[in-house]
Amino acid sequence: MIVRIMGEGQLELADSHFVELNRLDDELLEEMEAGDEYGFRRTLGALLDAVRRLGAPLPDDALEPSELILPSPDATLDEVREMLSDDGLIPG
Repeated sequence: MIVRIMGEGQLELADSHFVELNRLDDELLEEMEAGDEYGFRRTLGALLDAVRRLGAPLPDDALEPSELILPSPDATLDEVREMLSDDGLIPG
């Protein structure tokens, strides 16, 4: 799966990492629904860190379609709300 972190670039992740990413996505969605800014920041950082840790960066000149687009680390809670559907950032 190709994942783009807005403002950073693309990474390729194995589908086997979906379980960890979905867990973090579920937490992020709960924190957003509760308006928990601190929890949102913490979990968004953990989600982005997991993608960076588990993924292999693609070259800057690669033109692969992204299957998943994640917000930048400095995205606000309201900006991320606009990106979400009811399913969260990571399609289940």
